[in-house]
Amino acid sequence: MVYFVGAGTGAVDLITVRGMRLLENADVVIYAGSLVNPALLDYAGENCQIYNSAKLTLEEVIDIIKEAEANNKTIVRLHTGDPSIYGAIREQMDQLDKLGISYETCPGVSACFGAAASLNLEYTLPDVSQSLIITRMEGKTKVPEKESIESFASHGSTMAIYLSTGMLGELSKRLIAGGYKSSTPAALVYKATWPEEEAYICTVESLEETAKSHGITKTALVLVGDVISHQNYKKSRLYAADFSTEYRKAKE
Repeated sequence: MVYFVGAGTGAVDLITVRGMRLLENADVVIYAGSLVNPALLDYAGENCQIYNSAKLTLEEVIDIIKEAEANNKTIVRLHTGDPSIYGAIREQMDQLDKLGISYETCPGVSACFGAAASLNLEYTLPDVSQSLIITRMEGKTKVPEKESIESFASHGSTMAIYLSTGMLGELSKRLIAGGYKSSTPAALVYKATWPEEEAYICTVESLEETAKSHGITKTALVLVGDVISHQNYKKSRLYAADFSTEYRKAKE
């Protein structure tokens, strides 16, 4: 049996309880070594076989799983954040389907939520933004044309932009071309929730300058939107005294 487990954002205590217990009971762990905090491997038993997938091809990962499955071992495929976001899990699952190997997924905390916690942000402030767009710049992995940065920027909602730290100058230009003002609040969060986390509030226009001044070249998340300044929003109607809910009557 294979368990695809979300390791969370980096802090060892932000993995789910279920994910921790799966690691504790695993016979084999294959972890994304380029991104997963290696301290999470301390949850695994001392006899657990551990493989770093950063050094492996897809075929080599599947071969390890095939051998472990043939020996009735429990396998954890440990991905960073939540496996469903840029986790490249579908291609692995398709191979396992062909081999008749069962699998399950255990969710995790994605970087955008770890970053929001670090900055005490609410992404969905009434009258400011009620949507969060999770996307990335095009690099080695192509992005569909209809999902361009400009297209998403035209909505003016909150954006969390992954895997784009090396292209911040271009990102700024495209965000502004799409409709954000150059002065729109932005944040650059390096290794959210890790012990070495760094977080900087800036503007869309100053993203590249901010990264250069702090020596940030990778492993950072970009947040964009007026919610970052947490101003000019309306209070939630849910807790308003004159608003009735299933559990509380409005007060006169």
